[in-house]
Amino acid sequence: MTPIKAVAFVVAVASVTSWLVVADSPGQPNRAYAMAAAATTTGTATTASAARACNVVPHSFRPRTITMPGITRRAKVVTPPRVSRRVPGAPPLTAAGKEEFAYDLKQGIEPGDPHGHVLLNAHVWPDGSAVGNRMLANLHKGDRITVFGKYLSLCYRVVKRVTVLASVGLPGYYSKTGPPRLAFVTCSGKRLGPGRWTKRTVWYAAPMV
Repeated sequence: MTPIKAVAFVVAVASVTSWLVVADSPGQPNRAYAMAAAATTTGTATTASAARACNVVPHSFRPRTITMPGITRRAKVVTPPRVSRRVPGAPPLTAAGKEEFAYDLKQGIEPGDPHGHVLLNAHVWPDGSAVGNRMLANLHKGDRITVFGKYLSLCYRVVKRVTVLASVGLPGYYSKTGPPRLAFVTCSGKRLGPGRWTKRTVWYAAPMV
C-alpha cells in the first residue's frame, strides 16, 4: 500500500499542478454461470443473467462509461495523462468535461483486477452543475455504481465516503495491493477562489457479489 502522504491533498488550483483540477469555467459470462443459468426457470435465468453481466468477468477491462442512479447515466470516462509524477489528470475544463470522469491509467489497476484501487475523479463547478456536485449531494454509502467497458461491466456498492481537509493526507488512496475498489475523488467544502476548495471527498466502492 502506497501512502498518499507523499502527495498530500494540497489545495487544488485550476492548473497543471493541481491534485484534482476544479472547473471554474463555463463479454462473455464464465462457463459455470452459463451452465447454471441454463438449468433455471425463465424468471430466475433472467435474474442470473443480469447478475453475471454485472458481476462476473473473465478479465479486467478499461472503463469507458459509468452509471450512478440519480446522478449520471453512461457518463464518458476519459484518460488524461498525469499532470505530475503522482498527480492524476482530470477531465477537460469544458461543458462536456463537467459530465465526465477521469481514469488514471498510470495507476495500472482496472475494474476486474483482484487487488488495488481504480483511481477516478470528477469536477465540481461553482454553480453546482457538474457531476461532482451531484455526487456530493446524492452519492452515499450503500449506493450502486456500474462501470462499463467495451463488452464487459461490473457493479459496485459504495462502502465508504470520507471528507478531509485539502491540506491533509489520506493514507491508502493509491493502494495497489488491498481489496479491489473504485476510488473517486472530488473537491468539496468551501470555494476559496478559482480552482481552490477547502476539502476533498473520496468514495470507495467494492464489487457487488
